[in-house]
Amino acid sequence: MCRPYCRKPLRTGWCRWTARRGAHRSRCAPCWLPYPCPEAGRRIARPWVRRSTPCAHRETEDLTTAIDARLPHALLQPLQHVRARINRFWVSRLQPADSSTLTQRNVYILPTRPGWMLGVTLLVLLVASINYQLNLGYVLTFLLAGCAVVGMHVCHGTLRGLTLHLQAPEPAFVGSAATVTVHLHSQRKAPRYGIGLAILGSGQWAWTDVGSQGSAKVHIAFHPQQRGLQALPALTAETHFPLGTFRVWTVWRPAARLLVYPAPEAHPPPLPPGEPSAGGAQSAQRQHTGEFDGVRAYRRGDPLKMVVWKKVAKAGQLVSRDAQQAQRFELWLDLGQTGSFAGSTGTLEHKLSRLCAWVLAADKQDLRYGLRLGATEIAPESGEAHKCACLTALALY
Repeated sequence: MCRPYCRKPLRTGWCRWTARRGAHRSRCAPCWLPYPCPEAGRRIARPWVRRSTPCAHRETEDLTTAIDARLPHALLQPLQHVRARINRFWVSRLQPADSSTLTQRNVYILPTRPGWMLGVTLLVLLVASINYQLNLGYVLTFLLAGCAVVGMHVCHGTLRGLTLHLQAPEPAFVGSAATVTVHLHSQRKAPRYGIGLAILGSGQWAWTDVGSQGSAKVHIAFHPQQRGLQALPALTAETHFPLGTFRVWTVWRPAARLLVYPAPEAHPPPLPPGEPSAGGAQSAQRQHTGEFDGVRAYRRGDPLKMVVWKKVAKAGQLVSRDAQQAQRFELWLDLGQTGSFAGSTGTLEHKLSRLCAWVLAADKQDLRYGLRLGATEIAPESGEAHKCACLTALALY
């Protein structure tokens, strides 16, 4: 990084850098863009460029950044913008389906870059053979051309007739990896090689081979960025087998939807205090430590899930929850009790993120808990089904 400095103060001009700080009249040394400013007594190499302002390159970078921020993406990268619009228009016209059989109507083929180079090479060989009357040149030209034509048909047949079936996706959290499982079925007697699947536009391919009259399974991962019931992105399958001179591909728009839970807060506060239950003592004090009132000494035969491990770590003795006293309190996870976020009230997404972390923490401790989201209320319960119901309510709120 360039650090401006001054050398030999002369009374011939103003240094724009030192003048801002009220320094004396001087002439600045040249700005060294690729090197840091030299130390005293060191020999100075040839400067990259001499400028009147030592940090003029910084001003240029700031100006470029400001222009990039103000100009729309369509003006900065028009080709990519037009290509993205064409892809969105094309995908929107596809009919969503969880199963797709590839036929000549939905399989496309184009030469790759090596394929175009092979075509140019064959054209040069043909012209040279005609010009110099080379019989062996004709043989080589038409032999390579025949191999390319056969490879084109084999490449197209690798995808044609293949059946793609989407397995129902499992729910995922915002920002975490969501996995899409695709089953490939082939009724052909010959095997199919080098088939890749990916999210359209991602560039992260998963490759597999399908045996003769067999099937294969491919897992594709992506990261959802918005909670709720989201449509799966379009999938693409392609192959370059056998010669790599042609690219055969298809685009598939699944009909299934993915349930995306809010991202749990990384470091949430302790669980809120338990509220006295309707049939319990109303004068019972609330516990603000995240644990419910009522523990007893460990008895032989108590399940391990009833052991309060936090108190075991502090006291050094095994203690279990007292179910009779624990029924006096009910743990409610309320949207209005999420508290503040870094000195502010926090947005709705922040509150849902904290509630999601509380749900996971309460389920990990095997507690009975309920959820309140405005007019929606889920009664206190425990278990995997109850956790999924609470997370689903958070995702769809």
